[in-house]
Amino acid sequence: MKDNSKIGLRTALIAVVLVAIIAFFVGTEAGGMVPWTTQARGATDYSKADLQPLFKAWELLDQNFTPSTTTATSTDEDRLWGMIEGLASSYGDPYTTFFPPKEKKLFDSQVQGDFGGVGMELGLKEGILTVVAPLEGTPASKAGMRSGDIILKIEGKDTVGISVDDAVSVIRGEIGTPVTITVIRGKDAPFDVTLVRATINLPTIKTTSRPDGVFVIRLFTFNANAPEKFRQAIREFADSGSNKMIIDLRGNPGGYLEVAVDIASWFLPVGKVIVTEDFGSKQAPDVSRSRGYDVFSDKVKFAILIDEGSASASEILAGALRDHGKATLIGGKSFGKGSVQQLFNVTADTSLKITIARWLTPNGVSISHEGIVPDIEVAVTEEDIDAKRDPQLERAAEFLITGK
Repeated sequence: MKDNSKIGLRTALIAVVLVAIIAFFVGTEAGGMVPWTTQARGATDYSKADLQPLFKAWELLDQNFTPSTTTATSTDEDRLWGMIEGLASSYGDPYTTFFPPKEKKLFDSQVQGDFGGVGMELGLKEGILTVVAPLEGTPASKAGMRSGDIILKIEGKDTVGISVDDAVSVIRGEIGTPVTITVIRGKDAPFDVTLVRATINLPTIKTTSRPDGVFVIRLFTFNANAPEKFRQAIREFADSGSNKMIIDLRGNPGGYLEVAVDIASWFLPVGKVIVTEDFGSKQAPDVSRSRGYDVFSDKVKFAILIDEGSASASEILAGALRDHGKATLIGGKSFGKGSVQQLFNVTADTSLKITIARWLTPNGVSISHEGIVPDIEVAVTEEDIDAKRDPQLERAAEFLITGK
């Protein structure tokens, strides 16, 4: 005989799942996410969805499941969160993630900056946990982590099937404590790296005036300080008397969209398209255009350095300036992080981070997954790294001096 109270509970919980997915609230700007203006959307017709398999599976589990250990079994709330996690993962997008109460609390603390980290941006490439870029001056950078390193294990646990957010939540922790990761690099055998968590204070910009007359602006991140720092760097460039500039975006994992738009505006006339957010069929595209600072004459020559650690806002800036014929891209293929995430509350203590759009360059090229291939590809070998040579930077300087 069926327990009607359980069936009623299951019905209520399924309703909560469906209502939760509909009940989107305005999210916040954090990490790779951007502000969102709430717009009316048509309600989804869930009456066409056959939920009987879900009811049947829950009933079969209730009737037949016997724990294999003496540990406590899950609660109905745990099962509800599990269903939402499964629903989110079924979309097949590594950046669309559900945060149950514990994970949401941790995520919120990370967004507010109240955490210790090791200083490396992570992403998924073909489902594999990969280092996008170690950040300058951090434990990861000092330990020799590189863009493209694959993380096989964290504290001895396999990373197969792990989301980026779950990996980050394990790696981050109390300042001064160690975390050990197992890394594979190219064809080398896996090896362990122990990193000590620290407060991560990222540099923003570094400028160098080379003896050959080439001025280099190294941009480490697109944070809130970057627009003013970039303006100061441009003043330094003008004072140097040079007409040759390299913008080095290697190892720059991105940041705020608005910062990329602001920096691109120094090079482009007002109204020129910098990037388009493509929402698919959900709403009309959102086009970001140049604010028209456009301070450089045609006599100034530009090159942009990118590599597999260049992601997100770095790819937006590089793609925009190349598409408009303002800069030549030199180095290696970029990471391919061209999507926009938005944080939505499901309940007071749970949330969903959802990919809501993808970025397109002015020529309509999708940055997601494919990345950006430079105009001049230059490899960096192990011998170059050991000898502290930078063939990509030297090739960019050569291009600006000789024109080829």
